[in-house]
Amino acid sequence: MAIFVNEVSRTFGEYLLIPGLTTRQCTPQNVTLTTPLVRFARGEKARISLNIPFVSAIMQSVSNDTLAIELARNGGLSFIFGSQPIAEQAEMVRRVKKFKAGFVSSDSNIRPDATLRDVLRLRAETGHSTIGVTEDGSPNGRLLGIVTSRDYRLGTTPEDALVQDFMTPFSKLKVGRLGISLKEANNIIWEHKLNTLPIIDEEDHLVYLVFRKDYDAHKDNPVELSSKETKELLVGAGINTRDYAERVPALIEAGADVLCIDSSDGYSEWQYDTLRWIREHYGNDVLVGAGNVVDEEGFRYLAEAGADFIKVGIGGGSICITREQKGIGRGQATAIIDVAHARDKYFEETGIYIPICSDGGLVHDYHMTLALAMGADFLMMGRYFARFDESPTRKLKIGNNIVKEYWGEGSNRAQNWQRYDSGGTEGMKFEEGVDSYVPYAGKLKDNLAQTLGKMKATMCSCGAITIAELQQKAKITLVSSTSIVEGGAHDVILKDRG
Repeated sequence: MAIFVNEVSRTFGEYLLIPGLTTRQCTPQNVTLTTPLVRFARGEKARISLNIPFVSAIMQSVSNDTLAIELARNGGLSFIFGSQPIAEQAEMVRRVKKFKAGFVSSDSNIRPDATLRDVLRLRAETGHSTIGVTEDGSPNGRLLGIVTSRDYRLGTTPEDALVQDFMTPFSKLKVGRLGISLKEANNIIWEHKLNTLPIIDEEDHLVYLVFRKDYDAHKDNPVELSSKETKELLVGAGINTRDYAERVPALIEAGADVLCIDSSDGYSEWQYDTLRWIREHYGNDVLVGAGNVVDEEGFRYLAEAGADFIKVGIGGGSICITREQKGIGRGQATAIIDVAHARDKYFEETGIYIPICSDGGLVHDYHMTLALAMGADFLMMGRYFARFDESPTRKLKIGNNIVKEYWGEGSNRAQNWQRYDSGGTEGMKFEEGVDSYVPYAGKLKDNLAQTLGKMKATMCSCGAITIAELQQKAKITLVSSTSIVEGGAHDVILKDRG
């Protein structure tokens, strides 16, 4: 006979937070949203911690390199979608790592005997206005000069003019020597009013470029998620349980900081095999999350297989129809509460803390704070990020509304049967996701600031200024259907906002 779980499967919309004592210390500017991304032992710190508790979903319509760059600049992390060829996914990872690293490898280089026509073609291909002139045209050749838009004038400088005749030559460049600190490099930039500082080795080979704009950008993004050593932005990547032996090495070589197995149901031997293969070939050097699960058994299975974090949630996403199609899933609030208990129990027994990620079921901003209070360490979101300029989909006008396309990885459009693989040889025969639109919302940074402002205000009302404190102090209550109605505007005639 089947096992019956008598606990009602509940959603975030069925709960509210009860205010705690708001002390003088509980002000938004004192709130820190730092949270661990990956497992760590008692008394130690996680190898990667997020500066805000948000990661973007592993979806074609959400997580490409442009969104990954902007989210990392604002303290979160993206997982580049894996439902694409390995080489293309790896290239997206590389673009994130090279976007802003403090010390940047020169991607645009040219020989001195090239022409302005070659410079213009290279600029059109790469979008870079600063081009290194090296002896052999390679990124690490002997530096002979630099070409920027200030070195030539379109319509005046002949297109067949040689680079060596109009470049800024090495003799007139300010350079830094390999081993210089980023602070020292920025001091040279400011002292000499430079836009770019080439970093060279003892034999005058070009090694890096340091840009003034990167310094300015960092000041505008104080919670940027980057490497302390190289200042490279951090980025994750999704993998599957089919081609991991080829995909994982390529993503690691490209610079991915963390991986995540992408599946609607993570409690499977396929995920176990994938995790064990990674541990056998890379030990603990490669960080990898797994999921999704909704109960203690699923959590334990993946924890013991070696997962560095575990995603929680089946069927709660706005475009996911797994529950409708397969009758599989659990209310997201109940799933988080259950798995959070399992995580804490595992920590008590083993001394190993494995963060959990709430994936799906978030309708309103306050649901995010509820999910954290219930025990989630961070949140994975698709619909939320799909609305922004930085997501990869088209912006369209439908009637009087501006929208962006948004589709699930389980939809036919995603053509990603590997995500829903059950171990057989046949492809997916039915959809577990829909093709849809979401209201266009503008820039990520502006919307994120508002969401985080709400989250910090709610935490202050609960008497907490850290996520860990919120989880300890939060008081949560179930609400009735009538109290949900009471919580919104009611019994009034609203003014027309148009």
